[in-house]
This record gives sequence, structure tokens and C-alpha cells, in this order.
Amino acid sequence: EVQLQASGGGLVQPGGSLTLSCAASGFDFDDKVIGWFRQAPGKERDVVSCISTTDGRTYYADSVKGRFTISSGSANNTVYLQMNSLKSEDTAVYYCALVRMKTTWLPVGRGMYDYWGQGTLVTVSS
Repeated sequence: EVQLQASGGGLVQPGGSLTLSCAASGFDFDDKVIGWFRQAPGKERDVVSCISTTDGRTYYADSVKGRFTISSGSANNTVYLQMNSLKSEDTAVYYCALVRMKTTWLPVGRGMYDYWGQGTLVTVSS
């Protein structure tokens, strides 16, 4: 059974940094895409970033480009989201998700992902 464990959330001041981790286990395939989504109160769950563990291609939402960096660990079982220059509007519950696929494009819709971790809360506030 595929399981995803997200961690690293917390309270940070505007302009600060946090690194989220998503540890994936229980799968026996190599080609996958792992994504980070976030959901603020009263809003939809939207993609923040995703990465293909096949070739390392990445996608970033416009709102986080230049501030967030997604990366994968050496075994491709852990994905990190380095978040810099955090803003109040980054406050949300962050979820990681996984879909098994080998593709030339990256899925950005939440409906495309089959497995989800529990969320980790990021609060940006002074």
C-alpha cells in the first residue's frame, strides 16, 4: 500500500523559510510524479509544484516561481519543497500526492493523483 508522509510545516514570519518533506513508501515502481498541493481555508486545493522522479522535470505554479524549489532525495522516495521568501498568502495546509506515470508532461490537476498524504500546516504570520 502506497503511503505518503508529509512533514515540516509550522509557523514562520513573512520573509522566512521552511522545508517540507514527503516520504513515500509501499510502492514497487520507479516512474512516478510527486506533487505538492495546498489548500487555504475556503479555497480549492491547488498545485504548488511537482516533480517527475523519472527525469527530474519540475513544474511550479506562477505564485511560487522563484521562491519555492522542489527536489527529490537520492532514492526518489522523499521529495522536498524548499520554501523561501514566504508570504502570508502562502498560509495553507500543504499536501503531497503521488501518481504512477512515465510521461513527457507533468500533471497539475489534483484529480490526476492517486495517492495522498495527510496535510501539514504552514502558517506565515508575524
